[in-house]
Amino acid sequence: MRHRPTPRRLAVAAALLTVLVVLADLSGALDLSPVRTLAAAGLGPLERVAGPGGDEASRLRAENTELRTRLADADRRLAESADARALLSDPALEGRPLVLARVVGVGAPGPAGPERVTLDVGSRDGVEVDRTVVAAGGLVGRVVAVAPWTCDVLLLGGPDVTVGVRVGSAGVLGEASGSAAEGAAPPPPGSMSLSLVGAGAMAAGDPVTTLGSAGGRPFVAGIRVGTVGSVAPAAGRLAATGTLEPAVDPATLDVVGVVVDPQRSTPRPTATGSG
Repeated sequence: MRHRPTPRRLAVAAALLTVLVVLADLSGALDLSPVRTLAAAGLGPLERVAGPGGDEASRLRAENTELRTRLADADRRLAESADARALLSDPALEGRPLVLARVVGVGAPGPAGPERVTLDVGSRDGVEVDRTVVAAGGLVGRVVAVAPWTCDVLLLGGPDVTVGVRVGSAGVLGEASGSAAEGAAPPPPGSMSLSLVGAGAMAAGDPVTTLGSAGGRPFVAGIRVGTVGSVAPAAGRLAATGTLEPAVDPATLDVVGVVVDPQRSTPRPTATGSG
């Protein structure tokens, strides 16, 4: 009586055939392209018959493929959103690499509103601690904690955020903070305190941009922070103080970008004065 090959015997035969094909391929003695094609067509069904859990593995592979397709579609829709287009067209961000993200969580509110948010990007997307976060209107805050797929952002206006700034067309140096400047009244809710670091002048409506940090961390230079809201009387102080109206309302955040500028890896060239 002839015995029908069992799945186990088929698997052993397939394994032996695979070893022979690999040895012949390594020797370079034969052109095995047709063999590979036939093997790909024939061994797939054999694996489903002989391999344990073949149907389950096929189902998982199909689910993974569907998930990757959905994620790719979500990324495409994110990049094509109006907020993303406005963000990427901002002249202040020209040439800067960004990781687009959405706000997916909001921390406990402080006196002036939410102080932290969670984004749906993390270390696997190239995000690191102390990276600048921006929206279409301007500065949002800085990254303070990173997980593989998410990160936490400390928002501008919180008591623990201080930003070096330039004020007005002259670029007068100053400092913006969620806490009251020394000798000044606390800023009203939704505003920040603003103080110049030396002699200089500012007026309501003057634009305020980031001064920038060493290596662009935590803040890159030239990003809109807001505008001067009010200027306090000098009252014997050397430097002017006032309030700043932030360019971005944290209560309306949706699509943002994390700036991932690489640090400079080569020395800056020297320059010679022309006298």
